[in-house]
Amino acid sequence: MNKPIDNPFTFTPSVVLLPLLFVILLWGVYWYEMHYHVSFSHYGIYPREVFGLKGIFASPFLHSDLKHLTNNSIPLFVLLLALRYFYREQSFVVILLGILFSGLGTWLIGRPSYHIGASGLIYALVSFIFFKGIFTKYYRLIALSLIIVLLYGGMIWYMFPKVDDAISWEGHLFGFLTGFVMSVLLRTPQFGKQLFYDWEKPNFNPELDPFMKNFDENGSFSPPPKPEEVIKEYFTTSLKVIYNFIGIKKE
Repeated sequence: MNKPIDNPFTFTPSVVLLPLLFVILLWGVYWYEMHYHVSFSHYGIYPREVFGLKGIFASPFLHSDLKHLTNNSIPLFVLLLALRYFYREQSFVVILLGILFSGLGTWLIGRPSYHIGASGLIYALVSFIFFKGIFTKYYRLIALSLIIVLLYGGMIWYMFPKVDDAISWEGHLFGFLTGFVMSVLLRTPQFGKQLFYDWEKPNFNPELDPFMKNFDENGSFSPPPKPEEVIKEYFTTSLKVIYNFIGIKKE
């Protein structure tokens, strides 16, 4: 919907289904690994190796243990729900690009080890939702940005090396940068300024506007001369008409 309206948010089943199905898929992959005693870690991102490229899209669905999975599932559900509700038209693009570029950045600069987990996507979502709310200047989205800061502001420290060698800070960093770039480049016309006047519309033609015709080329008020008043004859006939006045005498 490209038409700016006062309330562009609509709750539909997809607001809950999208994050729910995404998280269920993560848990389904982990259950399969545990149940059949297999490991898909080799499908993760292995930096600067061609075989490691497959992990760009596979790694978000792989997790090392239950704690790793739980720590990613809760913020993913919350962030995907917020993304789908507040940025419905951009939600799938944000998810796809968030996975792609956070993974590609990890592949470019990551340490020589398998990188798995959905944290790169989480950082992309946090960054996009926060910065986009600030850039749009829409009061409800600004409030959402403040909530994101309160909930996930502490995550910023895990974008830097040496904080925790067990985490993929490279994926966090590129996820955050990806979210920021998307917040700048992706347009959200549904939050545009509401148009109240004809002259605010993009197809407005001042030459056809009755009010603008009162101004000359220099912007001076110069209304066009009023047309001469024409008195119409309301009764015309070629027949001779004789009127008689009949007086009424008072008794």
